[in-house]
Amino acid sequence: MQTLGLFFALFGAALAVIMTGIGSAIGVGRAAIAASGVISEDGSKFGKVLIFELLPATQGIYGFVVGFIAIGSVLADATMSLPKGLLYFAACLPIAVVGLVSAVYQGNASVAGIGVLAKKAELFGKAMIFPAMVETYAILALLVSLLAISQVGGVNI
Repeated sequence: MQTLGLFFALFGAALAVIMTGIGSAIGVGRAAIAASGVISEDGSKFGKVLIFELLPATQGIYGFVVGFIAIGSVLADATMSLPKGLLYFAACLPIAVVGLVSAVYQGNASVAGIGVLAKKAELFGKAMIFPAMVETYAILALLVSLLAISQVGGVNI
């Protein structure tokens, strides 16, 4: 039964990395397609479209950080109970789910920003606000997951 707790804890950490990675790959890929079209017309816009393209990658980084910290916490308690393993699993879910969804939508918002940049480069700052707002929810999910992971270790079950 102790290995089942460890399994769920590590499964949660893996989901945090996998799901945010998938979302980031989708978001970055969509933005890259739009960015390629823009720089084929005007190579001087490369730096600005690159910023839009990189924004959805942050969720993958957040998931990696949560997964890394969760694994470190889990391996410190290799004989954990099933309820404690499920707590680690639950702690990883906010960034896993929100990171996946927000990365995809941030990619969509980045594509729109790239479209604005293609037509009116002077609106770069304003266009950047839209995908940056999507980031807010990924950051909130990151904080919840980190806070939850930090508290699970002190639970005696």
